[in-house]
Amino acid sequence: MDDSIPQLLTYDDAALDTEFTRLTNQVQVDVTFLNSYEDRERFRLDWLGRKQGRLKLISEAWLKSAPPEAKKALGIRFNQLKQKIEAVLEAPTTASQESAVQGIDITLPGALRTPGIPHPLLKTMHEIVSVFHHLGYSTNLGPQVESDFYNFEALNFPPNHPARDTQDTLVIANQQTRPSRDRLLMRTHTSPVQIRTMIAQVPPIRIVIPGKVHRNDAADATHSPIFHQIEGLCVDTNITFSDLKGTLDHAMKALFGSDVKTRFFPSFFPFTEPSADVQISCIFCGGKGCRKCKHSGWIELLGCGMVDPAVFAAVTAERRKINPADDAYNPEKITGFAFGMGVERIAMMLHGVSDIGHFYSGDMRFLDQFA
Repeated sequence: MDDSIPQLLTYDDAALDTEFTRLTNQVQVDVTFLNSYEDRERFRLDWLGRKQGRLKLISEAWLKSAPPEAKKALGIRFNQLKQKIEAVLEAPTTASQESAVQGIDITLPGALRTPGIPHPLLKTMHEIVSVFHHLGYSTNLGPQVESDFYNFEALNFPPNHPARDTQDTLVIANQQTRPSRDRLLMRTHTSPVQIRTMIAQVPPIRIVIPGKVHRNDAADATHSPIFHQIEGLCVDTNITFSDLKGTLDHAMKALFGSDVKTRFFPSFFPFTEPSADVQISCIFCGGKGCRKCKHSGWIELLGCGMVDPAVFAAVTAERRKINPADDAYNPEKITGFAFGMGVERIAMMLHGVSDIGHFYSGDMRFLDQFA
């Protein structure tokens, strides 16, 4: 096609169809010569160039001089032609065209992109959860804003329990008009997910619950108002304290090495009975005694116990609101155990971190050490 645009003598449909068909045919011819990036760029400038592009010349020669009654028909055909040209340019390029665009040799190995790394807390959390996944546990999650019922009442915390004190618990504002059990707060542990799971499912249950928790604690080298927990729950027939001890002994060996020993001391938690604190032999001195274990040879790491029948009673009461005959959590038929550990504490031990605040500071000098 000649770059000069002929003047239209008439603007009837037949004349417009003839001219735009000729232009469309020319576009199709030009497309057959698009074998490289340079060809596509030349095609773009030839048809869509702002100064001397063919569509620019057509607009000046035809659209501006067209009588008012012909502008609509002319504009429709003009836009259809423009869309066909743009579709050609938007079509995927071949590998050879891509290489020309990027200026690279596609036969060379690709450049490696260094991905980001998991935060040390997330990495530790995933390692712990993985240990229990290999034991047949699944992962359950729950909301960080909880009701008093799930966070305290169903877990056998009486109304005057110290953990309900505002010095420990971050309570959502303007909850005074709500019933006590419906008042909202930031969960102080991941235990509410245990209650939610039992209300929703019948035994057997084997779950681990990782997540963020909140307490009104002053920040120091070993405490933070925001931290992470991993809790576990196992409910089935004939679950005993020996099962609990065997499970945690295996988990500690998987995390800290096969030489680690565990021991259990009586303790108290409202939602388990009997309850125990679990200690492991010091991973730094091998149990000989050092500054990190206060020369005792042991480090206290987590709490555990058998699920208190009062917890099963609270779950049963909720389930019977739907099915009055529900007896899935009858403590005479089923038993269970629960345990919980702080992720930050374990991460500090594994990586030799002395201040919990480093995990939340966002200091890249600290985080780069884990790359």
